[in-house]
Amino acid sequence: MTDSLTPLSRRILLGAAAASAVTVAGATAAHAAPPAGGASPPRSAQPLLARDRIATARLAGGPARFQADFHERLDAWLAFWSANSPRNWSTPVEVDGTVSAHGDAFTLHAIRISRDDETRDAFAAGRADAAHLATLASLHHHFPSVRVGTGGALRVTDGSAGWTGSAEQVAFAVAACRELWGLRAAEASDWREHVRRAGHAADPASRSGWAAFTRASLRRGLRTESY
Repeated sequence: MTDSLTPLSRRILLGAAAASAVTVAGATAAHAAPPAGGASPPRSAQPLLARDRIATARLAGGPARFQADFHERLDAWLAFWSANSPRNWSTPVEVDGTVSAHGDAFTLHAIRISRDDETRDAFAAGRADAAHLATLASLHHHFPSVRVGTGGALRVTDGSAGWTGSAEQVAFAVAACRELWGLRAAEASDWREHVRRAGHAADPASRSGWAAFTRASLRRGLRTESY
């Protein structure tokens, strides 16, 4: 968007991407491991569903094939992102991203809205602004694994949301503290104390606290709520 939100330092994307690189090898290995006892088929054997939209937004490039429950999570995520976006933004009209071969991971490149009779990028992977961190927050709110990739693209994998303490979650939390909340002294070792001092009552490393912190960070980044 030509009137994009506050620009941020490129180190945010680089730092989050570096943290993601630490966890990706382990995550890949876990995904490849066979189910214990062979009691249920692997996720890759489940039938995939062709979908041309996520929530209200059409998929750039046409239909893609998803695991059914993963697509439902993506629907819920985008509706959540939209509900917490500025009132003068339309609901998302297009999402640009790619789906993994197994249909259980999605890499987000852009979210487009309609404003003033024009289609604009409300989120763009390569744009280091507050909307990037806000969108990252919204994905951490809904998914257990969110990775910043090349060029700032955001990759999520299926699963129940919640605090795991992963390097990628901590990297996001520190970046959000520093760049969205103005807590410049926050580090990986003490960011939780900074969050509490900023007025967040719940422990951000609990399930409910993480949900509250990520939602508040989404709204902070999109300038839809003041604290």
